[in-house]
Amino acid sequence: MQRQELRMPVFGENMVKRSLFVATSALLLGSCFGPAINRVSDAPLTVVSNVEIDRYLGRWYEIARLPNQFEKNCEGVTADYSLRDDGLIKVVNTCRKGGPGGEVKSAEGRARIADKLTNAKLEVSFFGPFWGDYWILWLAPDYSLSLVGEPSGRYLWILSRTPTLEKGVLQDAISRLESQGYDTDKLYFTEQPPVPDFPTP
Repeated sequence: MQRQELRMPVFGENMVKRSLFVATSALLLGSCFGPAINRVSDAPLTVVSNVEIDRYLGRWYEIARLPNQFEKNCEGVTADYSLRDDGLIKVVNTCRKGGPGGEVKSAEGRARIADKLTNAKLEVSFFGPFWGDYWILWLAPDYSLSLVGEPSGRYLWILSRTPTLEKGVLQDAISRLESQGYDTDKLYFTEQPPVPDFPTP
């Protein structure tokens, strides 16, 4: 049965935009099929017991990710979440191509809550009827840090409210991912400018 109803680049030409969105959606859908990868454990992923969506909204900075095609050459990556009038969540993923000082590229999508018991499992779409999983695996009590993955193990992000993390905080995040069976040696650490110079959408 087709699935219904928050890890990324505005492009100059509409055709390029559409191609990006299709590629993003296809990659996200790939999380629904096949064996888990980038993990050394077959144990199911666990998510946080409760997420207050209002507190989760706002800007997140990408600290690290598992490499993926739709974020190729992306640095200075941010994700901005806000409520839409229809009850869904507006998702704006932004990156700078080639480096922290590169050209700003953005893509807008939408997300919905898939597990209303915890609010920790969401689905995100950047194109048409295609949706992919966005699971909040761990969340700091003060909502300053979030670890986001999905069942296949293909996609993974460390997100922070600040562009950088102290070494100890980052190591703790990596340890938490390792406890979920991830091969953290494959993480790519995003370059972030100290103070981003583009506004919140």
